[in-house]
Amino acid sequence: MKIKQHIFDAHANNKKLFAVLIDPDKVDNASLTGIIERGVAAKVDLFFLGGSLLTKDVLESVAQQIKANCTIPVILFPGNGMQVTAAADAILFLSLISGRNPDLLIGQQVQAAPMVKQSGIEVLSTGYMLIDGGTATTVSYISNTMPIPANKPDIAACTAMAGEMLGMKLIYMDAGSGAKTPITESMIKVVSKNISIPLIIGGGITDAEKAYLNCKAGADIIVVGNAIEKDSSLIAEISAAIHSVPVIA
Repeated sequence: MKIKQHIFDAHANNKKLFAVLIDPDKVDNASLTGIIERGVAAKVDLFFLGGSLLTKDVLESVAQQIKANCTIPVILFPGNGMQVTAAADAILFLSLISGRNPDLLIGQQVQAAPMVKQSGIEVLSTGYMLIDGGTATTVSYISNTMPIPANKPDIAACTAMAGEMLGMKLIYMDAGSGAKTPITESMIKVVSKNISIPLIIGGGITDAEKAYLNCKAGADIIVVGNAIEKDSSLIAEISAAIHSVPVIA
């Protein structure tokens, strides 16, 4: 099944999905093997792969190792237009719609488009929104954009609506890796009610309760990376919480 269809089917049935974010710079063979094994055991739905700033040329080899050891789909979460590999299953083709940096709105995408098309991987058009997580993050620095204030759900909702109206198929709200303050349930609820496409939430989620509450507020996919880098045993606990949200019959 195509990944986009799988995500949309889950969204239609209120089935929540769990994505483990892997930064290729921060894993070695042993730690990656452990994450894969824990992910399979916990029935993780997706692996997101990428980072704001990759300093090692290991994106492809990490994708290949994941694919060789499980059937969980690998989706690229690129920090720039060069983070593309045919070893993945799909790519979040991101446009940073919360910022006003034209290079991240369309410039990087123009440069990446031929490479993405040649790779043959599935393209998931995604409106990417940075939300203030209470601290400066790598993504806000690299993107040279200001995040949406955490207490401005109306701005977030209007931005997400604009993304959907422009034809984007997913909305990704991110407080950034290592955020001190994750996105509030109240903001998630407002945004979710104003769009009809799946909503991805990431940044600062460090425990199962927060993941569960985000899902109840309207998140369709929960992304956790930084907390799992510190303690991969969280995978099972967070996955169980996300998958315990009632599914519409």
